[in-house]
Amino acid sequence: MADNLTQNSTQPSGHAVDAAAITVTGEVLTEPATASSHAAVSQATTGLPQKPQDPFEEFAYDPEAIATYYGRRPFLVATRFVAILLPLISFYVRLWLDRQRGRSAQNEQLRAVQLREMLTNLGPAYIKIGQALSTRPDLVPPLFLDELTQLQDQLPPFANDIAFRFIEEELGAPPHEVYAELSADPVAAASLGQVYKGKLKTGEAVAVKVQRPGLAKRITLDLFILRQLAKFATYRIDQIRSDLVAIMDEFGERIFEEMDYTHEGQNAQRFAKLYGHIPDIYVPHIYPQYTARRVLTMEWIEGTKLTNIDSLDRQGIDATHLIDVGVQCSLRQLLEHGFFHADPHPGNLLAMADGKLAYLDFGMMSEVKPYQRYGLIEAVVHMVNRDFEGLANDYIKLEFLTPDTDLSPIIPALAEVFNNALGASVAELNFKSITDEFSALMYEYPFRVPAYYALIIRSLVTLEGIAINVDPEFKVLSKAYPYVAKRLLTDSSPQLRSSLQDLLFKDGSFRWNRLENLLRNAKDSDDYDMDQVLDQTLEFLFSERGSFLRDRIVTELVNGLDHLGQTTLQNLTTSVQRRLGLKPAAPATETATNGNDDLAHLMRILDILKDTQGFDPAQVATRIPAILFKPETQAMGQQVMSGLAQRGLARLIRNLLIAEAAPNLNGGSPQLTPAPSKAIT
Repeated sequence: MADNLTQNSTQPSGHAVDAAAITVTGEVLTEPATASSHAAVSQATTGLPQKPQDPFEEFAYDPEAIATYYGRRPFLVATRFVAILLPLISFYVRLWLDRQRGRSAQNEQLRAVQLREMLTNLGPAYIKIGQALSTRPDLVPPLFLDELTQLQDQLPPFANDIAFRFIEEELGAPPHEVYAELSADPVAAASLGQVYKGKLKTGEAVAVKVQRPGLAKRITLDLFILRQLAKFATYRIDQIRSDLVAIMDEFGERIFEEMDYTHEGQNAQRFAKLYGHIPDIYVPHIYPQYTARRVLTMEWIEGTKLTNIDSLDRQGIDATHLIDVGVQCSLRQLLEHGFFHADPHPGNLLAMADGKLAYLDFGMMSEVKPYQRYGLIEAVVHMVNRDFEGLANDYIKLEFLTPDTDLSPIIPALAEVFNNALGASVAELNFKSITDEFSALMYEYPFRVPAYYALIIRSLVTLEGIAINVDPEFKVLSKAYPYVAKRLLTDSSPQLRSSLQDLLFKDGSFRWNRLENLLRNAKDSDDYDMDQVLDQTLEFLFSERGSFLRDRIVTELVNGLDHLGQTTLQNLTTSVQRRLGLKPAAPATETATNGNDDLAHLMRILDILKDTQGFDPAQVATRIPAILFKPETQAMGQQVMSGLAQRGLARLIRNLLIAEAAPNLNGGSPQLTPAPSKAIT
């Protein structure tokens, strides 16, 4: 066996593995030497102890413990701070000199490479900043964008022997005993780890992710520095009202969770359970028996980045459709279950050959609490409908404003800012323009960004960045509104029922145009359930909470039937008079009746329902008998008849009084002249 041992000639410089420890045939790891020889040679090659000496590697994020640790090491902190600051200053000076000398375009490629290399050298925290920028073609020039894209999965790898030793330490056996095959070199390397392609003994193709060594210590030092800067800015700069320290702590908690691959595996399984059933969404399978804190084994996914438009076109994959699928999935994450992927950069979203969108990397996840989810839905509805008083109150619910904030100056400010951002219609909504406009309010009014919202912004901005790269006209919020409208119409929660009532009624008047807008948008939602809408509507209508709506329906029926009856009587009388020659024929342009506005609204709503997928008149008809026999329906019928009788009696008395007064006014005999028809409200 030893005679057949070979070494991979393509091993990166400095990453060579002793032939006695690992055998490589082509690009697949095959039968190596014994586990003991592997461990011995691995330790001898790297010069590292079996367990890395990292004081934070096996602990949850604890800012106080981190502050205590680095508070005793000021020289280490100062050295790192200078190491971060000098490259940033140097890069800015180079850009400034290029502008002064008129050489910005000539040196753009060089500066893009320098920026990528600088962020890579600064470490994982700054690599993540570069990853976020790599999704913003509206902010970053194309050459810079191309370079920053490499930060998603093309970072320099660390030594294979360290990775293989981590596998043995975490899984209790050397790689060859765990996997039937393992690629000789990583196929991708990102900020926190690198990925190998392998195959299990049972034949499944897998991706094996191994964490970078010494990761926690380096990240905690950067988090400590950034947290100290956040603390300084929060307490020393009056314009900053947001709790930057809490935002940094939120980021710290998420990145520490991301360093625990066991937790990531559990996240992936939970994500699959919640969203794996959505059409065109695919979540890879996790193998828990081959997963530990520094090693993750999951199903291998073949796919193409959504930003690789040419490749997608050649495969016949509709990238715009997959972006829409991703947006709809994100809405369910944020607004339905609250468990969301906080890092959806192009390296973590792949288009599969069968047209499905695969999610990868479930390390950075976060949650939105129920009251926050409902608050976000209400805020979108109020924003779209330009209800800025409601929007201001939403900001209190969402903790952007304190309950004692005076909203009187804020409401007109919101109207001025968002009217500019919203444009003429929902189709023009752009998430970036709205966040940019909102940022202008942050300095003038006592707004603060709650910590939980920072990751939501990151997720949505990243997703919209990918969408803009695929389709410059793609608007995330305009794609989101159909889902929001559907939730508002179908969700039975008291919060959204109340929001729907506030949306549709104002000062006792029913706002038909808003109902039409909701129905028109909701019908474009993929999982819009007409039966559910009908059931929810009927349940609400006949509940105690719907009594006000039943009263309104009775009033509208009385008005409509009374108007219809009077119009019919007037038309019949006029027709008889013309036949008897008592009244001249009507001109060709005369209209017999004026259209009833409410009836016109109802007809438009009926047309919308007819065009809605899943609408079945037969299903509506089956509900009619049950509705007719409800006590509330019978009470409504009695109210309608009573209202019509009262109006008829009032009209008769009025006509008699007019007829009696006519001889005195005209000096002639009394004439019974019908009074003009007018609805009495």
